[in-house]
Amino acid sequence: MLDSVSSLALRSALDGLALRQRVTANNIANVNTPGFHAQRVSFEDALARSVAMGDGSVQATTDTSLEPTRLNGSNVNMDTETLSNIDTVLRFQFAARAVEGPFTSLRTALRTN
Repeated sequence: MLDSVSSLALRSALDGLALRQRVTANNIANVNTPGFHAQRVSFEDALARSVAMGDGSVQATTDTSLEPTRLNGSNVNMDTETLSNIDTVLRFQFAARAVEGPFTSLRTALRTN
């Protein structure tokens, strides 16, 4: 159960989403830093391919955003960062609940009266 494709995929998704949350926070923290280029985290396509191949384990990758820069050379877009943050939080909550399900069932099965 703990090493099934779905468990590995959920673990990979949670790791990728946690990284995305940290990267988004860093982007927001540097919104006014001259020359700072926002980073983007991706893992969903690689995860889908990995699951299709029967594995489910992937590492998220971080790339520099290609969005246009402002006058100070920074390309952090607060609208993009805010939407990314909301999306990431919702996806993380969904994945965390999916991980929690089998453990709740296991705890229930192991309870003795």
